Amino acid sequence: MVQHTFPAMGTTIEVVVDGPTVDVSAAEAEFERLEAIMSRFRPESELSRLNREGSLDASTELAEVVTLALEARSRTRGLFDPTVHDALVAAGYDRTFEDLADDGGAAGARPCGGGVDVVGTRITLERGFRLDLGGIGKGFAAERVAELLGVSAPTLVSAGGDVAVRGLPAAGTWAVGIDEELTLGLDRGGVATSGVDRRRWRRGGLDRHHIVDPRTGLPAETDLVRVTAVARDAVEAEVLAKELLLSGSVEARAADVPAVLLTADGRMLRTGGL
Repeated sequence: MVQHTFPAMGTTIEVVVDGPTVDVSAAEAEFERLEAIMSRFRPESELSRLNREGSLDASTELAEVVTLALEARSRTRGLFDPTVHDALVAAGYDRTFEDLADDGGAAGARPCGGGVDVVGTRITLERGFRLDLGGIGKGFAAERVAELLGVSAPTLVSAGGDVAVRGLPAAGTWAVGIDEELTLGLDRGGVATSGVDRRRWRRGGLDRHHIVDPRTGLPAETDLVRVTAVARDAVEAEVLAKELLLSGSVEARAADVPAVLLTADGRMLRTGGL
């Protein structure tokens, strides 16, 4: 079993391969390549160019991720929305998390739900809207790297908790830790976690976090602190985790999909047969 850990996409990437001859350094190169396409914090990235110019003949990867995000927006009735960029910036998340100021002036809501048109690899944004690909980008990268390395040996890739797997290790399942008390055995598909408890800062004397509710254009108010979802792949799991988080505990439990919910009052709820 070979393990490799490195920083990328504003988080810690962990790659585990059940085979000693696999070159895990390829994972680092692929994450760097995809981050150079999708990062909103890199002025020279494709996404930054799109946000500046409003229209772009993009790479196949950027067009694919934007298409996945738009499909997710439709499927979640707008709860997952890639056009939250300006709402995030208004809330204070205008640079990488490590560089955020301790506090700053308060700002109001920003509209979400802007139009995005993808024709082939040509992407066009409605005037006044910009994209943030956030978690879906990490899930997409995790899937790509798992596919890349998985042709040689069973592989698990975790991008800050967005987990993709290919093949089964000698132990039979991949052990994916949810917290100190719970570990999931994963033999296929993906896992992702979305929460309001980790990336936090203050603006105008108020606590802020990086999960924007597109219905309000403000950091979400929900009775859930964190949601971990299991789905067919890491991209779908990321979408599902955010949708359940924004829906709140009552709707999340009623959805009865495989997930672990942590409530604001400290209860851990399992749904969908977990």
